[in-house]
Amino acid sequence: MWIIAFYYIFKFLARIFLPVLVKKAVEKAGENFQRQQQYSQDSSWQKTRTNTDEIIINTANAKNPRETKKVGDYVDYEEID
Repeated sequence: MWIIAFYYIFKFLARIFLPVLVKKAVEKAGENFQRQQQYSQDSSWQKTRTNTDEIIINTANAKNPRETKKVGDYVDYEEID
């Protein structure tokens, strides 16, 4: 009997408080996202502003292509009936 009563009380309270908690979590995530976007835009704007007369071209990667690891040979097999 106590288990059933606890279940219904929990279900009732979840219907009341769960939407509020989810709304708060979504708002907080949105604020964090906007803060990160603002920081990203500010820092990229400052980088372009300070480095207007300096151009760096990295040619080390163009001369040495990235090596791919060869894990093993591909074996094709057929299922025998």
